[in-house]
Amino acid sequence: MPMYQDMSFRADQDVERKILSILKVLSYVQEPLGSRLIAKHLKDYGVELSERAIRYHLKLTDECGFTQLITNHDGRVITDKGLHEIGKALVSDKVGYAISRIEVLAFRTDFDYENLQGVLPVNITIFREDRFQEALQTMAPAFDSSICVSKLVSVAREGQRIGSVLVPAGHIGLATVCSIVINGTLLKAGIPMDSRFGGILQIRDHKPVRFTEIIHYDVCSLDPSEIFIKARMTSVREATLSGNGEILANFREIPALCRPIAEKVIAGLRVAGLNGVLILGNTSENVCEISVDLNKIGVILIGGMNPIAVATEAGIESENYGMSTVVDFSTLVSFKELLSEYSKNYSLSRH
Repeated sequence: MPMYQDMSFRADQDVERKILSILKVLSYVQEPLGSRLIAKHLKDYGVELSERAIRYHLKLTDECGFTQLITNHDGRVITDKGLHEIGKALVSDKVGYAISRIEVLAFRTDFDYENLQGVLPVNITIFREDRFQEALQTMAPAFDSSICVSKLVSVAREGQRIGSVLVPAGHIGLATVCSIVINGTLLKAGIPMDSRFGGILQIRDHKPVRFTEIIHYDVCSLDPSEIFIKARMTSVREATLSGNGEILANFREIPALCRPIAEKVIAGLRVAGLNGVLILGNTSENVCEISVDLNKIGVILIGGMNPIAVATEAGIESENYGMSTVVDFSTLVSFKELLSEYSKNYSLSRH
């Protein structure tokens, strides 16, 4: 289906790609943008478009209903229809989208683990409101385990947004900390991180053994975790209860020379309640049967959506947006407090 099927013209692929780039910028930013700021953001992503050209393309997106003009001064925001259109983008443009999202979210992460300030990346899951209490109880063991990136979460009710995701009527949105927080904080410390793939990691006697399934980011248009969860390929609940199962994990590499700085950053993140690193390997040595390049260190990160996988394993349906957006650290709350709040409200509603 062409992107502009409801209009009197058919856009060529060059115009479509430019519009998709503009829509992606608007989806990443949580406020209205004018043509000048859109041009600046596009340049950060390697796309050169003049303000005049952007204004022309924005008129097209307005007509299609993909964007909405707030005021001439404030600029435009992306609509739900625009977000949906990004999901239907040209297949050739979507290949490698996962690695692009990792790089963008890592760049946008400015979390200061010493002062507990700044923004960090999250995954977003939309649950039906009438099953949210059940989902929280089901996910509790995963949040209490060592295979959870963080026990901190964020919640949004219907009509509210978490980043660019609008929570629909009758639903509740839950944000879980994404393992890309490791990429972002290491990047700010001057350490480049090569993100290779997401996969299913076998756990035996509470120890990681090997990857049983992998999807490389540079050939994928989705977060691999979304794919594995939807396909019900995990057994995270079993891993948390018995120490034997298959969990979501990600494989990265960093230069061996950077190890001392990386260890300092990882330790600081743990103190801040972010435990994304499962294994930090040795120089040039295989990690969980995965080969590591010369003078590199293999790093296995915990999948941020492991608790969500537990809910799916229990038959609780949800809509997942992996590697979705960034939120301010100050908006996160303890999962235990959230569970207690909902358990109390649920108990009161039954009396």
